[in-house]
Amino acid sequence: MANNTGSVQDKSKDLASSVSQAASDVKNKAADLGSAAMHQAKDAASHLAGQAREAASTAGNRLSDAASYAGQRADDATSSVGGSIRSLAGQVRQNAPHEGMMGSAAGAAANALDRTGQYLQDQGLSGMAEDFTGMIRRNPIPALLIGVAVGFLIARATSRRS
Repeated sequence: MANNTGSVQDKSKDLASSVSQAASDVKNKAADLGSAAMHQAKDAASHLAGQAREAASTAGNRLSDAASYAGQRADDATSSVGGSIRSLAGQVRQNAPHEGMMGSAAGAAANALDRTGQYLQDQGLSGMAEDFTGMIRRNPIPALLIGVAVGFLIARATSRRS
């Protein structure tokens, strides 16, 4: 019987060893599968991030192109207005009296219109914005006071309509 007990114990040890080996194999396979899944997830995330960056870049480029186009159209319109103002200056010179006080006033008005038209043609909207920004930087206090006054007038005008 002692021999039978030893044989059962040996078989139990062999079985426990086999189960332990099988558990170790399952653990290793699970770790390998987990690692493979993690690499696939990282690759997929990297691919999606690349596509998102590309889409954002494309959208940014399209917005930049649209803004550039709009800015160019605004500059073209400003230049066209400048040409119209210069044309008006020519008409004032041609149709206004050339002598006397009225002639002097008409000449001064025509010269002012001509300079304004030339400025609009040369500078465009972007040049005007730069000049306006420079004026505000050189004169911040008066610009602030003018802004407050204009805001007050707008508020007053809109409150009367309500």
